Amino acid sequence: MRASDTDIPRVLLIGDISRAFSDGDTLRDLPCEVCTSMLDAVNAAAKNSFAAIAVVISGLSSELSTALKTLRQINSDARIVLLAQMHEEPIAMQIVGSVSNGANIADDYFICPVQASRFYQSVVSPQSPGSVETVMPAALDAGSRTRIRQLEKLATEDDLTGLKNRRYIWEFSRQIIERAREEGRRVTLLLFDVDNLKSYNDVYGHLAGDEILKQAAILMQRCCRQHDVVGRIGGDEFAVIFWDGPHARPLAPEADRRSATADHPKEAIFIAKRFQSELKKAELHLLGPQGRGVLTISGGLASFPRDGSTMQELFQQADNALLEAKRSGKNKIYLVGKPESDIADID
Repeated sequence: MRASDTDIPRVLLIGDISRAFSDGDTLRDLPCEVCTSMLDAVNAAAKNSFAAIAVVISGLSSELSTALKTLRQINSDARIVLLAQMHEEPIAMQIVGSVSNGANIADDYFICPVQASRFYQSVVSPQSPGSVETVMPAALDAGSRTRIRQLEKLATEDDLTGLKNRRYIWEFSRQIIERAREEGRRVTLLLFDVDNLKSYNDVYGHLAGDEILKQAAILMQRCCRQHDVVGRIGGDEFAVIFWDGPHARPLAPEADRRSATADHPKEAIFIAKRFQSELKKAELHLLGPQGRGVLTISGGLASFPRDGSTMQELFQQADNALLEAKRSGKNKIYLVGKPESDIADID
């Protein structure tokens, strides 16, 4: 027996959903209402009750916070979630952590593309026994939704350091370079690895080696800006993606574009130098009394569009600079195109 339509939890989807779902055609089989404009969505939320409201960030970022507050006031019982591309995750994290009138502006976010049926199951809580099963088999309880989120986390994070993993870094790089190309923005990639990690492992054991990797991850995150992305891409190798940030203005004037092409962004160089300075103060307790200030790294910096026009080119160039830094004696970060000096020589 089919439950009545009023018993079935409904979801309001707002914005351009074409890139938000990997199987968008299946949405017509789910109890979802789609509004392409925020004004239509506010009207729909005022007239109907929704179990969840999902907002596509792309194209709505300028009015997003105000609109979400309005939706929260109109439909206070609805769970509000954001649908974000990887490069929009800093925006999503900031909004989810924001509070207005004692309530979070948004409850959660998803990295797109997501599967429509799984997304529906994740955001909707059963409102009456058996109601969701009439639309979707095996509706998920709170524990199941938590496990799904944990699996999503495992798919994008490094289990040792908690940083983003190689898969995430590569896809984020592709998206952010595509965005930079369209909007005239800058992206700089830092590849670095820990000097002499094998020696530490051989002398002190792998637990000490793991501790060194975790310490390097913590220090790098402290040095970076909130929107920069830090990842471990394998073994002792890390990647940091510096970019202009979600709210930075595009480099529209031609003079600014030429400047961005000619020079490496100073912010990335400054952060990399600060990271090297913090490493000198690090205390590695598993190495004993001699564990203070011994940790060093070698790295390479490459910038878009100066040193490469694609993700692959940028990674190759940064990797070449890293290898040059190691050949020169380690404990250096080299800029692409300047193998004769490292960033320590730049004021």
